[in-house]
Amino acid sequence: MIPVRRPVRTHGRYQLMKIRVMGCSGGIGTELRTTCVRVDEDILIDAGTGLGDLRLDEMARIRHIFLTHSHLDHICGVPLMVDSAFERLTEPVVVYGREETIAALKEHVFNWIIWPDFSKLPSTESPVLRWEIIRPGQVMELNGRRIEMIAVNHAVPGAGYRIEDSSGVFAFSGDTTTNDTFWQALNNHPRLDSLMVECSFLDRERELTEKSHHYCPSMLAEDLQKLNHRPQIFISHLNPGDEQGIMAECRKLLPDFQVHQLRSGDEIPL
Repeated sequence: MIPVRRPVRTHGRYQLMKIRVMGCSGGIGTELRTTCVRVDEDILIDAGTGLGDLRLDEMARIRHIFLTHSHLDHICGVPLMVDSAFERLTEPVVVYGREETIAALKEHVFNWIIWPDFSKLPSTESPVLRWEIIRPGQVMELNGRRIEMIAVNHAVPGAGYRIEDSSGVFAFSGDTTTNDTFWQALNNHPRLDSLMVECSFLDRERELTEKSHHYCPSMLAEDLQKLNHRPQIFISHLNPGDEQGIMAECRKLLPDFQVHQLRSGDEIPL
């Protein structure tokens, strides 16, 4: 059971950074939602189908969306959210991502064919959506929270994020496979409390795992040997139907870590 904390507001900010998992599955189905993590009330990391569980007033409070990469299960909520909350948005929602990620959304989604270009609505002078390119190694500071983008190894240019405030440090791998950049970046800092990391397939599907640039338990265990920290580990992006098997393999191969399976609605402690 993952402990749940109740945040306390101080001068408009949370005393403790609140990390709520809206979606964390590798697919959809009953109670399964794709990747979306809410940090406090104003930040999202990715915008998968889990975003749809927010109320309209909660959507309207989102000010920043940090994307890990351009795949549909991580970005599909962006166009739907800005449309649904359109009348309630009094300032632009800023969408951050790698240059290739932003270019993909602009060309293939917000192109007036798949979806209207909300970076020009209701007008180019006063849109409800704004793009901001950030690069690996860059740190954004948002009201006491430091958000660092970290390059990872995926089928398209991808990123993970490290988020720090006075209460602790949380990191998320995004979709990735064997790499050095993510682990080196985390090792560059003295603290890491909680780590959300993907593990998509069972070990018997290692060939598929490598081709799709994801982790299976043995590959994740190999990469975690590169990490100097011992955070709590929260497993995400599990292939629907294989969750129990993947988690059993992870726990067997990671005896030195506290390993938890994430579910929609969980809050990650720091």
